[in-house]
Amino acid sequence: MKINSERLAQVFTVMCGIDSPSGEEAKMALFLKDLFAQEFPRALIAEDNSASTTGSDSNNLVIHFPGTLPGEPIFFNCHMDTVEPARGVTVLREGTRFSSAGETILGGDDKAGIAILIEAIRSINDEGLQHLPFDLVFTTCEEIGLRGAKALDLSLLRARKGYALDSCGVDLLIIGAPAANHFKFILTGAAAHAGLHPERGINAIQLAARCLAVLSLGRLDEESTANIGLITGGKATNIIPESVMVEGEVRSHSPKKLTAFSQQIRDTVQGIINNWSPEPGAELGDGVRPRLDFQLTHEYPSMHLDRNAPILQRVNKAATHLQRTIHFERAGGGSDANIFNGKGLSTAIIGIGMDHVHSTEESIDLLDMVRTAELVITLLTT
Repeated sequence: MKINSERLAQVFTVMCGIDSPSGEEAKMALFLKDLFAQEFPRALIAEDNSASTTGSDSNNLVIHFPGTLPGEPIFFNCHMDTVEPARGVTVLREGTRFSSAGETILGGDDKAGIAILIEAIRSINDEGLQHLPFDLVFTTCEEIGLRGAKALDLSLLRARKGYALDSCGVDLLIIGAPAANHFKFILTGAAAHAGLHPERGINAIQLAARCLAVLSLGRLDEESTANIGLITGGKATNIIPESVMVEGEVRSHSPKKLTAFSQQIRDTVQGIINNWSPEPGAELGDGVRPRLDFQLTHEYPSMHLDRNAPILQRVNKAATHLQRTIHFERAGGGSDANIFNGKGLSTAIIGIGMDHVHSTEESIDLLDMVRTAELVITLLTT
């Protein structure tokens, strides 16, 4: 098969220059709708009404391609949004490697995936290859809670199994990923002037520090992790802080462990509040003591694909055709694939070669993108 690597590089570079931080995917969606309408008149372009739920300025896009081979349709998924800083991206190219000028992310997560799909379809058309019917699913707000995938109108999809192009590595297939819970707790103490009447205050930030000092964080076991990512509190250095908000997450490949570790965090924080006692010399009114408001939200389910699943068998068949080895692994992060699998859409994640994602050092190699495009073409044509 013939991949036009410079054509792939060109569309990737153009898309990286389109600002599309989460919630602002409209320009990217318009670019894709125009491209597919102009180049692929047989494609049917649809969009749902997800913007009313996600808060994005764009809906999810679903693009249908009729097939010329018998067989069930498959889908390919990428997300249109990027993390910040993502405005005014300048793409630097050194040989076959792309990076940003260093002030922003590059946007290969996930515009490299979109570019790979575009080049794969162009190459299929160029060579007149027979292919299965397929759907392209481009979602919004993936980076801020998989909102687009959660709100996707599944009635727009013909396919019930497919692949998300959204991972590091190449010749790599992610077949498992953890579930995640988001937690937020607010500790409320008592405000007082820090210099005049410190005895009348209960320092909420100090209470939070006591909690964090005893919480189990980081890698909890071979399947689970926990993290505190945000702490917000206080108004001024001369005011004993009355309130502090702490936010974090728990992830696990085991739903049972996810529940247990989340409950452990709640119980630990509640225990510290229950065991609180005023400092010697405190001048607090009757009944004045710290309070806890703990909120736990299930973010997304785990995904676990059986090694005999049809979508994995199709990958094995494609790998044999290409005379290469595809490595199957479990990941530590969540993606649209978690949501799709949770909704009954069997979805594996294809590694596309991106590196140092979510940072200004993000990069990707054109050769890896070409290699992934070859895999996509083979999945559709064999």
